[in-house]
Amino acid sequence: MATLALFSTDDLSLPESLQEAVEHGEVFTRAWVVELILDLLGYTADKDLCDLRLVEPACGGGAFLTVIASRMSASCHAHQRPITDAIDAVRAFDLLSPNVERSRTLVTETLRELGWGLNDSGKVAAAWVKQGDYLLQSDPDHLADYVVGNPPYIRLEDVPDDRMAAYRHSCSTMGGRADVYVGFYEVALRSLNRGGQLGFICADRWMRNQYGRRLRELVTKHFSMDLALVMHDVDAFDDQVSAYPAITLISNKCQGTAVAADTTRSFGAEQARDFTSWYLKGEPLTVTTTSYQAARMPHWFPEEDSWPAASPARLAVLEDLTERFQLLEDTETGTKVGIGVATGADKIFLTKDKDLAEADRLLPLAMVRDTTSGTIDWDGTHLVNPWTASGDLVDLDAFPRLASYFEKHGEDLRKRYVAVKQPQRWYKTIDKVDDKLTRRQKLLFPDMKLRIHPVLDEGGLYPHHNLYFIVSDVWDMRVLGGLLLSKVAEAFVEAYAVKMRGGTLRFQAQYLRKIRVPDPATISEGDQAALAQAFDARDREAATEAALRVYGLAELPD
Repeated sequence: MATLALFSTDDLSLPESLQEAVEHGEVFTRAWVVELILDLLGYTADKDLCDLRLVEPACGGGAFLTVIASRMSASCHAHQRPITDAIDAVRAFDLLSPNVERSRTLVTETLRELGWGLNDSGKVAAAWVKQGDYLLQSDPDHLADYVVGNPPYIRLEDVPDDRMAAYRHSCSTMGGRADVYVGFYEVALRSLNRGGQLGFICADRWMRNQYGRRLRELVTKHFSMDLALVMHDVDAFDDQVSAYPAITLISNKCQGTAVAADTTRSFGAEQARDFTSWYLKGEPLTVTTTSYQAARMPHWFPEEDSWPAASPARLAVLEDLTERFQLLEDTETGTKVGIGVATGADKIFLTKDKDLAEADRLLPLAMVRDTTSGTIDWDGTHLVNPWTASGDLVDLDAFPRLASYFEKHGEDLRKRYVAVKQPQRWYKTIDKVDDKLTRRQKLLFPDMKLRIHPVLDEGGLYPHHNLYFIVSDVWDMRVLGGLLLSKVAEAFVEAYAVKMRGGTLRFQAQYLRKIRVPDPATISEGDQAALAQAFDARDREAATEAALRVYGLAELPD
């Protein structure tokens, strides 16, 4: 794999503001966590470590290097090699000279305590630890079989402009308001030799938020996501921080088996050894203890726009369903997910006055409040519709009452951004109305709800923009409604969606599209009837029972 063409660290000075930012972003890792990462990667003394290359991008106070030095020493003894053979086997970088000196001292002292001479120990330490910006080093300093560490936690906007520009130039994944650690992931991944492994303990927010999307895409397309071990409640660092850490293992190979794991507050050194034993053994597929739970999956999730968050057992089920079933939105079944009309001025475009404009300019509009009971209870709201059936704006001269109404509110309508942008189309709504949608059967979903809440419109209403809709050319909409009423469908949305205060979920199009469904032709008549009946009765438990049969699941784990 090609490596990055990077700037030399000499091209840019290290201003005091960045030194302060780095110092602020330093979080030092406990020794047992370092041992855990190295064990999981297989960086162990039984291997001839002198012939392998390990890079640590930001060594800080030397927590990783102390353990690495101990393992290197044991490996040299086991393979009857002098410690000086390890001079090129490790490279560690740090921006701050005090960290460099402290790390060199720790490496020297560790090797001395293990019986190596002062001169040789000092030579190894000096060769291993370099002052410099890992993101701006030359390529030969990066090539590695292992990249390990705890990247710095620094918001990109806290970095001086010139260095920020250099980072963005070097690291294509650092988009938006990214944290600097995103760049560390990218440079590390691109530096791995074939089969090489990355092992970081770092915030896991990049797996789900917007600024991590490019990094997820890089991993999905070119690497194997091997392990995500969530450690949010674990005392993993020397200082108490709210960093939402996870240990992430990624390999430079085609995607293989992946493990999702979560820990409790009681996870420590002893439990870490137990987890490593399970991880390396390869079986059983799942494990649950009081300190951790984990599940082994055939693959990681294929999409890069977002990765799901759930318990390991549920993630394993979702990955299995992702592997076996098609996406809800599908061209073969003509199933589409969309959002209702946004007007840009609801107070003007929405009305209950049937005489406000010509009858064919008033479009019955479904509102969130119409769906509360689980069936449509329309309250009489209409859209004052400026669109023809062919999708053009109407000629106001042909509709005098409509023209009079719009002119009455002309000042407010013309102030809208959409009107300023297109002055001649000042009376348009933000979204165009699709005339055919009104007449179609569709499932409507309120944007925000504690539970998934599909409601069937038999045809006749157009959805407002706080409602999402699903239409299909093939599905019986009551059968699909029963499937989507189930806890199985909701599990997909819950895993991907942003949760609001109080546990409210967002049932937006991007999350509804994550739902996997069977081919409707494969559902038995009995299960079709059960799903439709559950939907009509708004029986979530019955819908879930039928859905589990359809998906071939015994249960849905918490």
